Amino acid sequence: MFRSRSKDDQAAAPRETAEPTAQRRDPQAPKGRPTPKRSEAEALRRAVVKPPASRKEAAKRAREARRAELARQREALAGGDERYLPARDRGPVRRYVRDFVDSKWHMAEFFLPLAVLILVLSMVPSVAVKNASLLMWLGVIVMIVADSFVTGFRLRRQLRERFPDENRRGAVAYALMRTLQMRRMRLPKPQIARGEAPRR
Repeated sequence: MFRSRSKDDQAAAPRETAEPTAQRRDPQAPKGRPTPKRSEAEALRRAVVKPPASRKEAAKRAREARRAELARQREALAGGDERYLPARDRGPVRRYVRDFVDSKWHMAEFFLPLAVLILVLSMVPSVAVKNASLLMWLGVIVMIVADSFVTGFRLRRQLRERFPDENRRGAVAYALMRTLQMRRMRLPKPQIARGEAPRR
């Protein structure tokens, strides 16, 4: 009858009185977070992706996503941001190959202007000029082949030393195709000057 309350009853009593107090909040009291601006709230609502209502809507979204991806790739090709480069240009091996090519002069990069010059000379009525243009054409082809052979040999050796565990398949062909382009027209754009050591 005069028995003291148990420890469980004493522990439960404060909890029962504390819970209603915690649940009640003055409407004028701060919420603990700032109220978002209307523009932010509208942007958040637009960011919530809803499932496409039709096949036409799904195709439109796919086209927009593809267009955005291509735009990012174009910017990456011009600026060198490797996060958005096409798959064929990504990775440390391809970056080293580009630097290896861009750090040197190559005969193949003069192929287009020389081809135009030889074509113009071949249209001159003089037989001597036509023969000279043919010899020049033969000399250009021989120099390009020799330069490509030397470039490929040196590049293979460098790749074996620097990237023994990486996939090097197609790297030499990638380099030779790059040498055929004039420096200002290469994509991705060169990131080092001539004479600089390639980045690792």
